[in-house]
Amino acid sequence: MNGVQLGARFSIATNRLQYCGPDGADAVLYRAITEGRDLVAARHALSQFEALVPYLETIGQKHRLDPFDRRVVEAYWLGNELLDAFERDDFLELFERLVRRGLPRTLARRLAEHLPAHPIPHHMFHVSFVGVGNVTGHVPTTLANMEACRPAWGTVVHLAAASVSVDAPSLVLEGGRLALGARRTEVLPYDPRVIPDLRVGESVAFHWHTPTVRLEADSRAALQRYTELSLAAANEGLPGLGVFAPTPRSTRT
Repeated sequence: MNGVQLGARFSIATNRLQYCGPDGADAVLYRAITEGRDLVAARHALSQFEALVPYLETIGQKHRLDPFDRRVVEAYWLGNELLDAFERDDFLELFERLVRRGLPRTLARRLAEHLPAHPIPHHMFHVSFVGVGNVTGHVPTTLANMEACRPAWGTVVHLAAASVSVDAPSLVLEGGRLALGARRTEVLPYDPRVIPDLRVGESVAFHWHTPTVRLEADSRAALQRYTELSLAAANEGLPGLGVFAPTPRSTRT
């Protein structure tokens, strides 16, 4: 699986919901995922995802890698060592990229003022600190949408023809701080072409209620570690911002 295919797995759900990326890109992303075809077209589609590309460009530039290098895409969605060297100044440049993609400049200034000491260019940090929906304005920044948008993980406890039940921790708000809370069972749609031969007891990642990849032990541990680091960093800055960012500008119909 290359970086385009990995990125497509995490991005297809939001495109189907019309939250991110060009209209109708899900078909080409699906072919990239399931058949390994149309990778150039899939990369072009992913390059139009508003919040995704600024992060991939920032991580890639830091390490002199292509934005769609597998390691860069993995760093953003799951987490790896490429995230460890980032400093506050790197994020100021990242905010400029996000502004060019739609983040209101007034919000970018507020985020910069309350940026924690060790920000992390992981999707969990984007969701919890920058705010889900704040680049596109297509969804409100609520706890429920943070939960749906974060790259989550769970253990498969039941499989049916078109669904999979996973046992997974939930995102909670406790005393004004975001944290991983009680486990719950969530029933997700299952497409065996996307994750073939899935079995009870295996781990999967999911995004917007859609399974994305099977997780080996090291990938699951990395996702949990960088999720916890992202939440700790976000919680430093959230008191100055208010727990949730302002209501987005518009909602796509």
